[in-house]
Formats: sequence, C-alpha cells, structure tokens
Amino acid sequence: MRDYFLRRLLLIPPTILGVTMIVFVITRFVPGGPLERAIMEAQMASSGQGSQSSGNVSTMGEGSGLSDAQMQELKEYYGFDKPAIIAYFDWLARLAKGDLGTSTRYQDSVWGQIKGRFPISLFYGITTMIVTYLVCIPLGMLKAIKHNAPIDTYSSILVFFGYSIPGYALGSLLLLFFSARLEWFPMGGFTSLYFDDLSLPEKIGDIVSHAVLPLICYLIGSFAVTTLLMKNHLMDNMAADYMRTAVAKGLSYRSSVFRHALRNSLIPIATTFGQNVTLILTGSFLIETIFDIDGLGLLGINAVFDRDYPVVMGIVFLSSLLLLLGNVISDALVAMVDPRIRFK
Repeated sequence: MRDYFLRRLLLIPPTILGVTMIVFVITRFVPGGPLERAIMEAQMASSGQGSQSSGNVSTMGEGSGLSDAQMQELKEYYGFDKPAIIAYFDWLARLAKGDLGTSTRYQDSVWGQIKGRFPISLFYGITTMIVTYLVCIPLGMLKAIKHNAPIDTYSSILVFFGYSIPGYALGSLLLLFFSARLEWFPMGGFTSLYFDDLSLPEKIGDIVSHAVLPLICYLIGSFAVTTLLMKNHLMDNMAADYMRTAVAKGLSYRSSVFRHALRNSLIPIATTFGQNVTLILTGSFLIETIFDIDGLGLLGINAVFDRDYPVVMGIVFLSSLLLLLGNVISDALVAMVDPRIRFK
C-alpha cells in the first residue's frame, strides 16, 4: 500500500504540468486578452484626440494608437514577447521559486490576491463539508432504516425540493425575504464595515450572521446527493447475505447494521471526498457574487472575464493540486473503511 501511494504522489507533478500547460496555451490564443484590451484603450484614446496626420499615423502600430516601441513594451509587460512554450517554462521557473506572477488587473502579486481571499473560502468550504457529512450520513442511515416510513417520505420531499433549486437562485430569494424585507440578516459580505471595532463575541456573531444565508445555499445541493448515496448503499448492504448470516449467528440486527453494513456503505462516501475537497478552494462564484463574498471563486471568475491570466494560472494550479491530493486522501479513506482493499 505504501508503494501505491508513493506512485500516486509521484504522478501529481506530471499531471499538474499537463493541466497547467493546456490552460497556459489556451490563454495565449484566446481573443480579448490584456494586450488586445490595451490596444483598444489606446485606440479609444487616440480617436478622442481628433484626426492625425498621415505621416504621424505611419509610425503607429497598425493604427492602434501605439508606436512599435510601445507595442513591444506592452508585449514584454504582459509576457507576450516570447513563444508560448518558452513563456510557459518561464512561468514554471517562477513557480518553482514560489512566485505565481503579478495580477494585470490589481497590479499585485497573485499569491497576495489568493492569500487575502483564502481564509474566506476556507471557512465556507470546511464548514460546508463538516455540516454536510455530520447531517447527511445520519439522515441517510435513518432513511434507510425507516424506509417508507413517514420520516423517510417527508425528508425525501424536503431533500428533493432543495436539490431542485439552484443555490444562486435560492440565494436571491433568501436575500429578498430575510435580508431586504425582514432585515434578519445582512445583505452580503463576509463581515460588517465596523468589524474591527467589535469585541471577540461580537465578531463571532457578526461572522455567523453573515454566513447563515450563504451556507444554506452551499449546503442545499450537496444534501440530496450525499443523503441518498448513503441511504441507497446502506439499504443494499442491509439486504446482503452477510447481514442475514450475522443475524443468524446471534448478532443483533442493530449491531449488524452499525458494525458491518454501515462500514461498507461509507465506501462510496469516502470515494467522493476528494472531489468535495476542491470546494475549499473554488467554492461557487455565483453564490459569492450574489452575497458579495470576496472569495476565490469570485476572484477566479473575475480573472477570466478580465483576462487576468496570471491569476487564472495561479487558481488553476492550486485547484489542480488540491484535487489530486484529495483523490489520494480518498483512496486512503477507502482503504481505512474497507479492509478488503489492498493497493498494490
């Protein structure tokens, strides 16, 4: 098993290289990049200055309002003065030194932008995972044991009703009713403007009041998947032959469920853990946009719209690394839950 996990860890660097190389090449050829935007701004500025002489226009780069020297400076600034493969290896060299580059929008280091928003995404991601597993696993067990009972029927209605509503749509409704009309919760943000002036208990209360509605939107979609996954697999294991054998040998039905069926039913839950880990980093940019949460999801989508490629590459690198590590952790959890599995 040790050799298996060592091989999995050794596969992480080449996988990240492949992912980042593909994304980097795409960013070089996608239209509307920072260089094109700079040229467009120069064209708009030059058009506002009136008509220019033909001799003066001849010195401009293809009528862009910029001279050839200025075009070269822009290419060097945005990193478009070299072929894509050379520029990619330059990016790797900076990455090896811990430098993710400089944001073309914020004029700040990419790592500084990510580090400032990471605690917010970490808070929502970890809280979502903890609450999901603490609620959905017991609820799935209860629904399997009480199958077709009223509690199973009513909880299924609530679960599917919540799953049918997109998180961002629910967020708009929650803001409209609980924030705008009832004024029970803030309209958005992670903290209040006067957060630094509050005492520690007041700071905790302020964060909780801002987090209630976004967490409902984060949790609403994952509840149905995890709950039904737990219920269906537990019901399959409860009907298995080994359960009847355990009961026939004198083990109580309750002990058989918790000691045998439950453990086998946790295997599919463990396999999806790696995918859920990415929520810690990426979150949901739609929910963050609605609630004005300055997390990594919102940073990433704004970077795509603004063609802020250094930020895009930084988030792609971190999310890929986190997903691959999460998959390795999932394999380890599966091996812990199911002793029959031996990785060779």
